[in-house]
Amino acid sequence: MTQYTRRQVLRTAGAAAGTAVVAGSLTNPLTAGAVGSPPGSDTNPLKLWYTQPATEWLQALAIGNGRLGAMVYGGTATEQLQLNEDSIWAGGPHQYDDPIGKDVLPEIRRLIAEEKYLDAQNLADAHFMGLPHEQMQYQPVGYLSLAFPGIDATAVTAYRRELDLTTAITSVSYEHAGVRYTREVFVSHPAQVLVMRLTASQRGALTFDATYSTEQAATASAYDKQTLALNGISGDAEGLTGSVKFCALLRAFTEGGSTTVADGKLSVAGADEVTLLFSVGTSYRNYLDVSADQVARAVAPLAAVGRPAYGALRHQHVEDYQRLFGRLDIDLGTSDSIALPTDQRIMAFRNGGDPQLAALYYQFGRYLLISSSRTPGQPANLQGIWSYKMLPEWQSKFTLNINAEMNYWPAGPANLAECWDPMFQMISELSESGARTAATMYDAPGWVAHHNTDGWRGTAPVDFAYYGVWPTGGAWLSLLFWERYEYTGDLDMLRKYYPVLRGSVEFFLDQLQTDAKTGWLVTSPSHSPEVKHHDYDNVGVSMCAGPTMDTEILHDLFKVFGQATAVLGVDSAMAAAAADARSKLAPIQIGYLGQIQEWLIDWEEAALETSRHVSHLWAVFPSDQVTPRSTPELADAARKSLELRGPAVTAGWSLAWKLNLRARLLEPDNAYKHLTQLLGPGRTAPNMFDLHPPFQIDGNFGGVSGITEMIMQSHSGEVALLPCLPTAFPTGTVRGMRARGGFDLEFSWFGGKLTKATVRSLLGNRLRLRTGASVDVKSSIGPVAFARPEDGVVEFRTRPGVDYFIEVRP
Repeated sequence: MTQYTRRQVLRTAGAAAGTAVVAGSLTNPLTAGAVGSPPGSDTNPLKLWYTQPATEWLQALAIGNGRLGAMVYGGTATEQLQLNEDSIWAGGPHQYDDPIGKDVLPEIRRLIAEEKYLDAQNLADAHFMGLPHEQMQYQPVGYLSLAFPGIDATAVTAYRRELDLTTAITSVSYEHAGVRYTREVFVSHPAQVLVMRLTASQRGALTFDATYSTEQAATASAYDKQTLALNGISGDAEGLTGSVKFCALLRAFTEGGSTTVADGKLSVAGADEVTLLFSVGTSYRNYLDVSADQVARAVAPLAAVGRPAYGALRHQHVEDYQRLFGRLDIDLGTSDSIALPTDQRIMAFRNGGDPQLAALYYQFGRYLLISSSRTPGQPANLQGIWSYKMLPEWQSKFTLNINAEMNYWPAGPANLAECWDPMFQMISELSESGARTAATMYDAPGWVAHHNTDGWRGTAPVDFAYYGVWPTGGAWLSLLFWERYEYTGDLDMLRKYYPVLRGSVEFFLDQLQTDAKTGWLVTSPSHSPEVKHHDYDNVGVSMCAGPTMDTEILHDLFKVFGQATAVLGVDSAMAAAAADARSKLAPIQIGYLGQIQEWLIDWEEAALETSRHVSHLWAVFPSDQVTPRSTPELADAARKSLELRGPAVTAGWSLAWKLNLRARLLEPDNAYKHLTQLLGPGRTAPNMFDLHPPFQIDGNFGGVSGITEMIMQSHSGEVALLPCLPTAFPTGTVRGMRARGGFDLEFSWFGGKLTKATVRSLLGNRLRLRTGASVDVKSSIGPVAFARPEDGVVEFRTRPGVDYFIEVRP
C-alpha cells in the first residue's frame, strides 16, 4: 500500500503559459532525446497531430466524456495521463450568505446615491460579502503513469501522436528496436470509463508498470488481482474541510503475459495486447449532499463493461460521439499548411493564410464542448474539466460575469443544444441557493447570483466588493433558457425552467431602485464588471448604481419574460409589471467621447479606462439591442468604445468577445484581425487550448461563436448568410449550422459570394433571409411564394420538415 501526501509530490509549475506539472514518481523523462524521423504529414483536416510527445501540460491532448477528463502526454519510455473528475471540489456543502448583509444594504445604497462610492465599497467589503470571501476550487484526481522499462526514448523512431476530432480518440505510435507500438485512448460517455488500448507488432512486447501520483491525501492499493485503486478526499480551503471522497480504479485485461497488483503498482509483463479501463467515482450527489458511495460508483461502470471487446467498446464510443459532433461540417478553404504538425501551424497563423486551421479550431471548440458538458455532470468551468492544479487560477470556478456564459455561446448555432443540459441543471440549483441569498442579504423574493459560483452553488458576493457585488449574474443565466427555446422550440424545456426565469424577474422587480436625478430604475449596489470608474486615495472604485451592462441585461430579461409568459399562457399580470419596469430602465447613452457610456453618469476620465472587459457592449453581443441597421448611431458608439478600450492583445476570452462584437458590427477586417490574434501562438497553446494566459477554455468557445458570426448571424428577426465574411475565407461550405427560429442551414460560397443554400425548417416559422444576393426560393414540396422587402432579402412562410432551396440568380 502506498500513501501519498501533498509534501511527497513534486510540482513544477510553469510561468503564465502553464508549464508541465510532473508529480512524484512521474518525474522520469517522457521524451528524453530525439524522436527520430517523422512519419510524414497528414491531410485529414480534422486531426491535431505532432511529431513528438508532450513535455508540458499545454502540449498534452485533452479527452473527456463530460464528467471524466484526461490530458494525454503520449510519452514513449513513460506515458502520463493527468486526470480529472468534474465533481471533485475543495471544501463541502456550504452556504456563503452573511445575514448582516440586509442590515447594511440600505446604508450602502444611501452612500451610492450621495456619490460616496469608496465609502459604499468599503462598507460592502466589511459586511456585504460571502463567508468566507473566497469560494472553493476545482481539484484534480492526479496522474496515472505507465513506465515501459524496455523502451529507450532516445532510440525511438517514426513517432506520431494525434487527436482525431471525428472519433474523439487520441493515439500514439512509434517504433523501437524493430517493434511498432501503438496506443489509443478515449473516454466513453456510454460506458463512463476511460479506455486505453496498447498493441505491439511483436508478441510479448508489452511490459509496463502503472502507478498513481497525486497531491490529494490519497492511498493507492490493490482492489483485486487486476485492479489498482486510488482512494482519497478533496482538499481543505478557506476553513472548509474537504468532503468529496473519490475512488479511482485502473483495471487491466491482457492477451498473453501476466498482470500483478502489489505495492501501489499494477504491472503487466510480456503481453501481446492490453486494454486498460479507468473509472472514477465520488461521493458528490449534488451541492447539498456528499454521501454517495464513491467505491460503488467507481466499480459500477467497470462491472457493466466486464471483460471488454475493445472493438465494440470503441464503436459504441464513436457512434455516441458522432451523434453530436457529426451534425455540422465546416470548410473554410484549403491550405498547404495542412502538411505541418499542428503546433507549427499555430506558430505560423499570426501571418494568416491557413483557413483550414480556422476550421479545425472551430471543430476543436465543438469537440471541447461535447467533451466537457454532458449529462451526467457539471457544466464546463473556467477550464472545462481539465485542470492539474490543486489551486488553479480563479479556482477554475464558474465565473458568471462573462466566462461561464461564453462557454455556451456555440451551443445553439454549432448544433449542440444538449450540451446546455448541465448548465441548466446548475442554474436551477443556483435558483435554490440564490433564493437564500436574496432573502438573507437583500430581504427580497426571487433569487440572485453574483459574479462567481462553485461546486457548492455559492451565490453571495465573493472575493472583494470591487469584483463581487454584481447582482445580475443570475439574470444573464436565466436568459439562456429562452435562447435555447429560440433555436429548438423546446416547449417542455421552457416550461420546466420557467420558474427559474420567473424568480430572477421577481428579484429585480422588488429590488430595482429609482434614481433620484433621472427617475430611471437602476440596480444598486452594482458595478461594471471589474472596471473602476474612479481612484480615491489610490484605491480603485467600481461600485455604483445602474451600470450600463445591468440595464442591458434587464432589458432583455423583462422582454424575454414577457415572451415566455405569452408562449406558456401564464403570469400575465407579472409580465405587465415587467414590461412597465422595462420602460423605466435607463436608455443606452452616448458619452462625451462618442462612446457607449459604461455607467449611468458620463465620468470623463473613466471612459479612458483600459480593460479586458467590454461589458457595456453586451447590447451588441450577445444581445441584439444595438445593430448597424437598427441603431446605427449606437453602433458607431460601440466602435468608439472598442477603440477606447485599447489595441492591446488582451486575454484570449476578451479577444473572442471582441471578435464577436466586430462581426456583429459588420467589420470583417477587424473581426479577422482578432481571430488571428486569438489563434496565434500568444493566445493558443500547442494543444489548441485558449490562453488567458494561463489556460481558460472560454476563449475556445468564444472563438467558435465568432467564426459563426462572421459567416452566419441569426438575430433581430432574420437570418443572414455571410454577413461579415473576411477576404481570408473566399471559398467555403457549411452544413448543419443552426439559426434562431429553428432553421438548419447548409450553404456554400465562392469568391466571397453566396453560391447556394438549403434551409430546413424544423419548426415551421416564417423566415426572413438576408443573402446579399438576388435569389429565388424553391422547396422540396413545390413552389414557394416569397417576398423581397429589400435588396438581398427574401421572406417566406415555412413548413416543418421541409427543405427550402436558395438559388442565386446569375
